[in-house]
Amino acid sequence: MRRTLAVLSALGVLVFAGTPALAAAQTAGVEKTFLIPSSDGYGVAECLTTGGECGQVVADAWCESQGYAKAASYGVAAQDEYTGAIETAPAVKVSERPIRITCRD
Repeated sequence: MRRTLAVLSALGVLVFAGTPALAAAQTAGVEKTFLIPSSDGYGVAECLTTGGECGQVVADAWCESQGYAKAASYGVAAQDEYTGAIETAPAVKVSERPIRITCRD
């Protein structure tokens, strides 16, 4: 009887000790980066690349439509973000580069 009580007590202590660690892992959140063509036809590139007030609103709306809480960052994608597998990629005009939106939970 004492052994059972000791085992259950030890198990209870472990559960309570592990709960904060589990909660911290869940709140860390997940991030995902999306690359959107700059000529998508919806005009989002104008808001996301100019640094205007509409940029954060558009980026947040994009993330929400993809199932994320909000946008962590956005802007014109660097060339190595979309041509990383190509050793010598041809130069591309900034206006033709895809838009990068990083979403988080």
